[in-house]
Amino acid sequence: MIDSSLLLSISTFGFLFSFTFYLSGLVFHRKGLLTWGSVSAWVVLLILSAGIVLRWIESYQLGFGRAPLSNLYESLVFAAWSIALVYLLLELRTKYRGLGVFPLLFCFLAMAYASFSGMDSVIRPLVPALKSNWLIIHVVTCFLGYAGFTVSFGISILYLLNAAHKPNPHPRGIYALLPPLKQMDEFNYQMIFFGFIWLSIGIISGAVWANSAWGTYWSWDPKETWSLITWLVYAAILHARNIRGWKGNRVAWLSLVGFACVLFTYFGVNFLLSGLHSYGGL
Repeated sequence: MIDSSLLLSISTFGFLFSFTFYLSGLVFHRKGLLTWGSVSAWVVLLILSAGIVLRWIESYQLGFGRAPLSNLYESLVFAAWSIALVYLLLELRTKYRGLGVFPLLFCFLAMAYASFSGMDSVIRPLVPALKSNWLIIHVVTCFLGYAGFTVSFGISILYLLNAAHKPNPHPRGIYALLPPLKQMDEFNYQMIFFGFIWLSIGIISGAVWANSAWGTYWSWDPKETWSLITWLVYAAILHARNIRGWKGNRVAWLSLVGFACVLFTYFGVNFLLSGLHSYGGL
């Protein structure tokens, strides 16, 4: 019988195959492999979507229906879904498939960590404070923001490698199927702006939810504080680009700093600090 666990396991290995296709396409300069990477990523995204929906249905069958977004395991699954969706939509719009290496790698790593780290994957009822419609709005918007920043990180790595390589007019190998540097810089900016907008909505929705649940919009909880730090870093990147005219390497390096803040906000706060968000694993 097909259940959500089976579909999520299939998605884990599916992302690994997609990543392998993308990497092989770049390394061996084969557009066909990149096409297979893109097609397989779309298929895996659909399978993962079905797994998430089925897990939601299974929670209702257990008598306490809830969105599958309430603990670290489920948030990692949703993170992989968000990254895949945001990247594939970017790819669909730009027609460049060579940028998929890092987004699909992160999708695989998120799913693998959720599946093989011994993390509790049992569907459990929500704690009282999480029983709110704001849960879906807050988590979805924040993770769409994180997904945009993850794709930006991948583009930044490839941009810096490509810029350091200083490709000739007829580049070969891993750089041959990448967009021109100017376009990569523009894609990077677009992903940062996309992530910034969604993270802003996520922080605002979280503040409204906090006021409803705890009677205050802001309590300087570690997760709130680091979310604000992350927001300020990306705000500074957008300011530097739009007001100061920073582009290229500067923005790419700043994007790496911003992504480090994202990782600490997501993992570091959970494992190193304690606060109001600790019980949710988010």
